[in-house]
Amino acid sequence: MSTVSEQMTRPRLVLGEQTYHTITEAISKIVEEKTPREWYIAFGITGGMTVMLGAMLAYLVMTGIGVWGNNIPVGWAWDITNFVFWIGIGHAGTLISAILYLFRQKWRTSINRAAEAMTLFAVACAGIYPLFHVGRVWVAWWLFPLPYSQGMWPNFRSPLLWDVFAVSTYGTVSLLFWYVGLIPDLATLRDRAKSKIKKFLYGVFSLGWRGSVRHWRHYEIAYLLLAGLSTPLVLSVHSVVSFDFAVSILPGWHTTIFPPYFVAGAIFSGFAMVMTLMLLARWAYKLENFVTRVHLDNMCKIMLATGTIVGYAYATEFFIAWYSANKYEQFTFMNRAFGPYAWAYWIMISCNVISPQIFWFKKMRENVVVMFIVSIFINIGMWFERFVIIVTSLHRDFLPSSWSYFKATYVDICTFIGSFGLFLTLFLLFTRFLPIIAIAEVKGVLAHELHQHGHGAAGSHGGKH
Repeated sequence: MSTVSEQMTRPRLVLGEQTYHTITEAISKIVEEKTPREWYIAFGITGGMTVMLGAMLAYLVMTGIGVWGNNIPVGWAWDITNFVFWIGIGHAGTLISAILYLFRQKWRTSINRAAEAMTLFAVACAGIYPLFHVGRVWVAWWLFPLPYSQGMWPNFRSPLLWDVFAVSTYGTVSLLFWYVGLIPDLATLRDRAKSKIKKFLYGVFSLGWRGSVRHWRHYEIAYLLLAGLSTPLVLSVHSVVSFDFAVSILPGWHTTIFPPYFVAGAIFSGFAMVMTLMLLARWAYKLENFVTRVHLDNMCKIMLATGTIVGYAYATEFFIAWYSANKYEQFTFMNRAFGPYAWAYWIMISCNVISPQIFWFKKMRENVVVMFIVSIFINIGMWFERFVIIVTSLHRDFLPSSWSYFKATYVDICTFIGSFGLFLTLFLLFTRFLPIIAIAEVKGVLAHELHQHGHGAAGSHGGKH
């Protein structure tokens, strides 16, 4: 138990002279006020990128996946790299929402809503790649275990099929978790709505919420159950994605370290993307009183910890290759560090291992510009990690006469840029039509802090909802 003096000196998670009413006003006005011109500009840019994605995918379907730079022996390249990258981005949302909720970490409340939304958008972007990688998208339904007259069934022993189940389950549970958390806030927007259309839509999606004791009890039970369901999914989804590589017999892939290594990397990259987006949203919507230095400091510490774990995993891979005395394994890792793709390997090391170490210094964890730059570096580095694992393990196989160098085509590049456009377009729509911060949960934190700091019951500061 913490002492009274510790409670009094603990940093506040809600700054300013906030009441229940001011919290509702500050967050709701982002949705209710007239759309700013800057939003339209940003939406026009990201919308254009999304249109480019659609054009590239249409061209791919009409022409075939030969328009990608894949070759022999590099049969997997940017497509699977981008798939694993986007699945990793989607991990922080459920981690922040589920695991930190179960551990009663109150600092999650100002960032969990945006992180959960980011999870859904990242999973949507990830799903594009395996779907179009099959080439004939109109028969993608063969992936599912449906009775089929030709007697062709999916191979249940293949990790590629495990991906279908793992990612679809993760996406479904994440969507339910996000939606259940939204219900009280949708009711708030319904009660404040001026137009009949908004009142009707928010009313439908708030499921008749009235804020009664019975409603809150059912809500908390559902939220807790979904948090419990989501927690093993955080660990299982990227473990299953890692099995795509680990169950093969290819040097550089066939290793038991991949599941924990991939999970740590996913949390690392996911938190970096949350940091990138929340810093932009905090600046654009003036949310400094709700996304405080405490939230940012804690995210920096998690990135430092997971970045160090990832660095340890890189070192362990080299140790395993040396200790195994397997000349093919040793060649693969020496080729990664000093071969034709050495530039990609050292970009990965610089961004993922070296750049987060700056967060050992408290001044750096308080500098918003440094945080933003490092989060961008980590996003770049984690993409290169997946590229290095996939391409450098393939481009020099057992037959030197078939060695080749992968070069991305303009279709590869434009499709990846377009997937960012889709991701950011969805995020912009989210910030426009839904509360970016969980109003009800922040009010709960305010009540707890007022009680801790000796201001009496939170209700005396409540005001109008």
